[in-house]
Order: sequence, then C-alpha cells, then structure tokens
Amino acid sequence: MDFRDWTILKVLYEQKNITKTAILMHISQPALTKRLQQMEQSFGVQIVHRGRRGVHFTPQGEYLVKCADEMLNKLQDINDHISNMDDKVTGTLRIGSSFLFSRIKLPILLKLFKDKYPDVEFHVVTGWSEQIYQVLVKQDVHIGLIRGDYKWSGGKRLLLHESLLLVSKKEIKMEDLPKLPRIDYKSDTKLKEMIDTWWSNHFSVPPLVSMTVDRSDTCKEMILNGLGYAIMPGYVLKGTNDFYTMELTDHKGEKIVRDSWMIYHEETLNLKLVSAFVEFIDSLNIEEV
Repeated sequence: MDFRDWTILKVLYEQKNITKTAILMHISQPALTKRLQQMEQSFGVQIVHRGRRGVHFTPQGEYLVKCADEMLNKLQDINDHISNMDDKVTGTLRIGSSFLFSRIKLPILLKLFKDKYPDVEFHVVTGWSEQIYQVLVKQDVHIGLIRGDYKWSGGKRLLLHESLLLVSKKEIKMEDLPKLPRIDYKSDTKLKEMIDTWWSNHFSVPPLVSMTVDRSDTCKEMILNGLGYAIMPGYVLKGTNDFYTMELTDHKGEKIVRDSWMIYHEETLNLKLVSAFVEFIDSLNIEEV
C-alpha cells in the first residue's frame, strides 16, 4: 500500500461512490476498481460492497480507513523530515486557508515566498474557517489561515483587522433596518454569531431577511441592484467604492472588528520549511501586501 492507495480509501469512504472518487483522484474508474481489487488481494479480505446506493465498507474496510489517516500522516512526517535534512528550505508546505483570505491575500503571499525559496512547493486546502481549524487540529496541514477568534494554545499570529460593516447601495438609517430587506450569504459560524449578537444588542425584533445567497460576491451584486442591505466584513468590499458603508459598533460604542490569524502547532517550527514561512509572514505588513 502506497500513499495513493491510502488516499483512495479515505476519499472513497467520504464519497461512498466509485465514479466521484475516480474523478477526485484523477484516475479512470476501471483503474480505481483494479487498485481496490489489488488492495483486497494484498490483505486477503473484502474491503467494500457495491450496492445500488453506492459503496459500503466491510468491517475490515472500516478498519483500514481508520488506519488511512494514521498512515498518511506518518508518510507526510517522513517526507517532511527528509526534506528538513537539507541545508536549504525545500519540500511541500501544506496550508489551509479560509475562502476569502485565499482570494485576497494568499496568492501574492505564496508568490513572494516562492520567489525567496524557489525549491518550495505548496499544497493548499480552502474552506470555511471552522473547517480549516479542524484540518489543522488533525495536523493535515502545517499552517492554518483563519478568520475569527478560535481557542488555540499553539503558535498564533495576528494578520488582519477588518471592521464589520453595514452595506447598501445608498445611505440608510440605522433605525430603519428592521423594516428593510436584508440579504444574507453563506458564511462561517463565527461571523454569523458576530452579526446575530450585534443585531440582538440593537433591536428587539428579528431582521427582515429577504434572501440568502451562496457567497459574498453574489450578495454584493444583489445590493448593487437595490435589492437590500447586508452586514459583512470590510475585506469583502476591498477594491470597490460602489457601496454606502457604515462601521458597526457594540453596545459600548466600540467598533466591531473581525481578526484574521495564522495558527500552527509549535512543534512544526522544527521544520525549516514551516519556520521559514512563519518568519516570512512576521517580516511583512499583511495589510499592505
């Protein structure tokens, strides 16, 4: 069993579907089926049953899936430490990043780091901040770039401050918000909690949510067409002046700010690759990049 075989088991268990797994693994369906058969022959057990509703794992298959994370982490550790034996900074840096940070900051940061350390490669996972937090907890990545405050006892660096804004096409009065249509968009739990707390501290009635859209870019287009207002962090609007905005404050009159953080396990600083990236981030003013 090699790295790819363990990965196939993990992805197949998540997808419960041969065709979807083959697509995600970038191999043909017959090739995937053949590899599964080779694994079964190697262990002398049946790993999966195929049914009309997809793939079902046998007890032996379930056990192998549990082993997959362990084996993949071990193989990654081996690769990390072999790369770390060189005098130069080399290897694959595994980064988990929130959706918005991936869009507005991560590409230029990776380019600048690559310019400084050309032998470095990247493996990037994107998702909601709570998803990235969990990926880092499991040590599937070296570095987590998240938005919002999470309890973390490891290494932590503050990257960005962004104000929470009331956003509309034209000026509106705060006291009119309960009777105006609000546009929400899918976001992480921490942001939703922040918005809900602000609302409950200012109004005794629920908001008039007229629509919930898939992402912040869709929400902005709805606002531009006069379909309602939204509450969103400032970096969502970066690079545009097409909106009326107002910074929101808490019950003490202080601006509500959402922070972005780089988090990592302290022990990973023993890897030249990770320590070089942390030092690189420390040397920058992320706001100006």
